[in-house]
Amino acid sequence: MPQGEWSTGPAQPRNEWTGHAQPGNEWARPAPETVVFGSAAGQGGGGGTPPDGYYLRRPPQPQPQPQPQPESQRKGSGALVAGVAVLALLVGGGAGALGGYLVADSSNAPVTNALDQPTADQTSSSAPAGSVEAVAQKVSPTVVQLQVEGRQAAGEGSGFIISSDGLIVTNNHVVEVAADNGKITAVFADGSQVPASIVGRDPTSDVAVVKAEGKTGLPTVELGSSDALKVGEGVVAIGSPFELSGTVTSGIVSSLHRPTRAGGEDGSQATVMDAIQTDAAINPGNSGGPLVNMQGQVIGINSAIYSPQSSASSQGGSVGIGFAIPIDQARRTADEIVKTGKATQTILGVSVRDNQDGGALIVDVTGGGAGEQAGLKSGDVVTKLDDRRIDTSDALVAAVRSHKPGDKVRLELSNGSRTVDATLAGQTVEPQ
Repeated sequence: MPQGEWSTGPAQPRNEWTGHAQPGNEWARPAPETVVFGSAAGQGGGGGTPPDGYYLRRPPQPQPQPQPQPESQRKGSGALVAGVAVLALLVGGGAGALGGYLVADSSNAPVTNALDQPTADQTSSSAPAGSVEAVAQKVSPTVVQLQVEGRQAAGEGSGFIISSDGLIVTNNHVVEVAADNGKITAVFADGSQVPASIVGRDPTSDVAVVKAEGKTGLPTVELGSSDALKVGEGVVAIGSPFELSGTVTSGIVSSLHRPTRAGGEDGSQATVMDAIQTDAAINPGNSGGPLVNMQGQVIGINSAIYSPQSSASSQGGSVGIGFAIPIDQARRTADEIVKTGKATQTILGVSVRDNQDGGALIVDVTGGGAGEQAGLKSGDVVTKLDDRRIDTSDALVAAVRSHKPGDKVRLELSNGSRTVDATLAGQTVEPQ
């Protein structure tokens, strides 16, 4: 692919990892709707009294008009008022429950007071398997907070431990501001903190690996399979939203194979990920933390949220639409980074844009690339990859990215008019 099609935007200052949906992308909405990418928890404020609309007010009631009373009733009113006053003094000035006991005694009913009972035994049995509690107990010790400082930006995000000697997987956008002689501090669940350094990072998949210094015997996560996920399946997200480390939220898998740009407004198609969509609450600072199934296995890396009210200067919060990188894709990338320090990007060797009538329109074919070898030509419209429908250019990029180099795929062109078989290629990613 030409370099311009496959480069990411520059690092953004803290609280400015945001991006508006691109034209043609299925997330296109009128501004200012945004997909927000954020490791930094912004400092917000605002107090005072909410507007009147936040309160349920009882409408004014008409005041009852005094009615004339018979002479016989007027004569006894003073004694009745005096009696009420005496009762009120007894309740207020004596033991607080005295009036209540007097009323209860009149019916001869036994009185039970929770304040007089011994404290209940709060010891509970172990959390039931498959519960959010059990997942939190298993995974929370393996999740870390990453505090990052660079020359022009600072922020914080999350990560999870993959080796007992301190290897941690996170998002590239969490640590990229520290790539040029910056500072990373890893804060563990027990409160201990140590410096960390970048092992390698891949802006195209938004995956990075860092190494905590001087740590041994750390608990590690168990990696699951994102290919086995089903829509509606329960999931748990763990991380440090808005600097609140160790936060646990739960939800379900809302959708699978959702094309999402990891670079937001400045991201090219090189940054499109084949995302897992979830309604588990994910907020700025959750980036890089694990999304796990109900067996406590990591099935994704929390990376982005859809936030219609956010902007470059004001990060949004969860509206129940969050995105995570599938662990099957992230695992391959992380493994390459650990072994070689670099990652390999899966490519088809074509440049594409949205087709007006749906599909991905091929506008350029790289000489000698996988697309040319398969017989693809400029002007072809890809509408299907294997069994997956392709309705936008980002959908094709995400579908290609879900594979590894060397995989064979079948492409359907122009709604079935022609099919071609292609063997996907790979190219080494060189972070800028």
